[in-house]
Amino acid sequence: MIRYTLRCERKHTFESWFQDSSTYDVQVARKLVSCPVCSSVKIEKAIMAPRIVSKKGRERAEPVPATAAPAESPASGSTPLLMAQERELRTKLKELRDHIVKNADNVGEQFPNEARKMHYGEIEHRPIYGEASPEEARALIEEGVEVSPLPVLPEDRN
Repeated sequence: MIRYTLRCERKHTFESWFQDSSTYDVQVARKLVSCPVCSSVKIEKAIMAPRIVSKKGRERAEPVPATAAPAESPASGSTPLLMAQERELRTKLKELRDHIVKNADNVGEQFPNEARKMHYGEIEHRPIYGEASPEEARALIEEGVEVSPLPVLPEDRN
């Protein structure tokens, strides 16, 4: 799965997931992708800054602030709706990641090499996931290899 940040002709930005880059190309060409704000079908990829953390880098990664579900109080700034939306988002991210893990091959530290081989047509395209350092990810992106990080959930960091 690949997540793209997209932009319509009116400069509205939004994100969407695709099976692979060719699926994106086909759907945009057939005008099946539209802006959720203005319904425009003139869509292009926006510049994205991926966040890829390898297994080794997880120990050194800066912690992401986790939100707890505090008791309702006006001082806390949390609302039941916000907490429900956060739970729903986490559930959907977990479902997405579980789907990828179930339906793709884990190639571990060979991810950069396998992704390149597929990109250059040396091996057949297939869904994969694995590990890449930030430098490896940058190099892949600069070569035009389309990569996207798996969602990391707060409970994964504990």
